[in-house]
Amino acid sequence: MRNITNILQFVMQRLAVVVFVAAALALLVATAMAAFGNWAWISIPMQYQGAPVENAGMYAQIGLTALAISLCFFLPSSSRVMQLENSHRQFSVGMQDVARAYAAVHAADRKQNFQLSSEFDAVRERLAYLRDHPDLSTLEPKVLEIAAQMSHMSAELAEVYSDDKISRARSFLEQRQEEIDLFNSRLDQAKGISTEMKQWVHEVELEESVCAAQLERLREEMATILPELGIEKTVQTLDIELDQGSETDEDEIGFAAQENTVIEMSQKAAE
Repeated sequence: MRNITNILQFVMQRLAVVVFVAAALALLVATAMAAFGNWAWISIPMQYQGAPVENAGMYAQIGLTALAISLCFFLPSSSRVMQLENSHRQFSVGMQDVARAYAAVHAADRKQNFQLSSEFDAVRERLAYLRDHPDLSTLEPKVLEIAAQMSHMSAELAEVYSDDKISRARSFLEQRQEEIDLFNSRLDQAKGISTEMKQWVHEVELEESVCAAQLERLREEMATILPELGIEKTVQTLDIELDQGSETDEDEIGFAAQENTVIEMSQKAAE
């Protein structure tokens, strides 16, 4: 569509110039012939403030002729503007072709397809590659030559950013990324273990506090009940054993206390 629009604009501009020049020449010839009496002037009925204007057509024809002739002096500038537009359009197309050819030869240079070092041989090698390229065979030789020269000037850049070096850099970055992912997974695992251990410690401490409270309650109950039966010494003995960290079970302690209680009650009954 852009090419069709450009072609239509080009044709209409040239046609407008031709029509304008032809109209100016026709008015000039008609006015000159009317001035020499070989042709009649244009007749235009015109009134000004209610009064008819004589020779109004003659004045209008002379004015149009003068205007058309004066406007003809702007045609050279218009022609220069159209030439600039065409040259700019051709330059844009040429730059696109050069960019396309340079992209192809630079990609080949990054793959290290060119080995010649001298400037003349390097440019010739690149030019031969562009001529043999299937997608660039229709381009003009000047475009291919410019692209080859540009590729030779950027040969150092192609060496620095060669495909081999870029692949090694990407492989190194992928390995680093894998190491980071592995470290993050291990870190998450360690955080989970730490959270589990904290919860476990909290549960153990809670159970220990419950056991200590139950033991203290048992002591208070025994301290209240046993003195009434005259077995205070046994309670004191049990307290001492518990304070010294005896590993005796609470059931065994209760059983011993009951046994001592039964013996003392039997002795009192005998007395």
